[in-house]
Amino acid sequence: MISLARSTLNASRRMAASATATASPQFQLASRSMSSEATFDLTGSFETHKLETAPNNEITMSKEELIGHFKLMYTMRRMEITCDNEYKARNIRGFCHLYDGQEAVATGIQAAFSPDDSWITSYRCHCIALARGGTVATVLAELFGNSGGMTKGKGGSMHFYSKENNFFGGQGIVGAQVPVGAGLAFANKYNAKPGEDMNVAIGCYGDGAANQGQIWESANMASLWKLPMIFCIENNQYGMGTSIDRHSSHSDYYKMGNHIPGIRIDGMNVLAVKEGMRFVKDFCGKGNGPMYVEMMTYRYHGHSMSDPGTTYRNREEIAMTRSTRDPLEFVKKTMIDAGFADADEIKAMEKEIRKEVQKEVLKAKEFPLPAPESLFDYVYAKDLVAENQEMPNHIRMPNYEKSFWAS
Repeated sequence: MISLARSTLNASRRMAASATATASPQFQLASRSMSSEATFDLTGSFETHKLETAPNNEITMSKEELIGHFKLMYTMRRMEITCDNEYKARNIRGFCHLYDGQEAVATGIQAAFSPDDSWITSYRCHCIALARGGTVATVLAELFGNSGGMTKGKGGSMHFYSKENNFFGGQGIVGAQVPVGAGLAFANKYNAKPGEDMNVAIGCYGDGAANQGQIWESANMASLWKLPMIFCIENNQYGMGTSIDRHSSHSDYYKMGNHIPGIRIDGMNVLAVKEGMRFVKDFCGKGNGPMYVEMMTYRYHGHSMSDPGTTYRNREEIAMTRSTRDPLEFVKKTMIDAGFADADEIKAMEKEIRKEVQKEVLKAKEFPLPAPESLFDYVYAKDLVAENQEMPNHIRMPNYEKSFWAS
């Protein structure tokens, strides 16, 4: 029996109210040996709304799959810790929102999706960019403002983008990614081949954005037109520095779609996220319309690097979450109990990943800054042909004498 004791984040928090999906789920290893495959019990990891079916209560996973998930999650963790250090060293400037603590969400979604599914998210996007085709070097180079970054050093922390990997950002305005996600879902339905499942689109946003009017409007259209749209709330318990109890009159976010089906998933368990999102993708892709998904998760850092994260919650709450619900510790224990790896092998993997992340950071720093003239690239598109642009006649710069004028 593998058990993950899931306690409340704070004595005053309402986490215990979501009893089925978020309180003390049990993880049982159905088959244990030194084999390359095992089956795990997910009972208690899901809670549904207006659904006649639900995800499976067990998942079978190979040794290679689980180790692969661990390596990606640990790379995410080390990358975000590196971002923290580089920000404090003033090598990263401006806004910077870190994802450590939420790694199981991005990793599980990526494991369940196909490369053709569309993904758009909020400004807390470094790790999703990494999962969706990026590298540590291209992520860090973007944060440094260097030309080797994922958006050539022009986007920064909040605006990662990779069209070839169907990753559409990175959105700097709270909740504004969701209507764009609905548009991606519309395109996926429009382009679907008759008789085949549709590619889905997912718009990830935080609990603090969940009551945005544009999200309600998008949900209405997605429901009317039965779009393959997934409204994914990454509930990390705080909208900036305000707890969910204080900023939302309805804190069962997976029920917010009213007649739209919903599901709550243990977002600290990558196995549950993977199986849950497999179910959601299948439901939406078959033409049943949109679904609300609430990922119960937690962020270790503050809202952004300007937020210490300890003025509205205490250090004991953060420490308790790290010790009882950390997504990486769960995966490590699962691998050991399944016989997929022992403690020494896991330490060796971690050491190798730390070394590789540092190499990638040095590589990111070697890229030059964007050329000054490239600042004016892609302001206007000439037509719908990729990278076919036209230069505007004039671009006003802060220093008028340095403004651009067409020759």
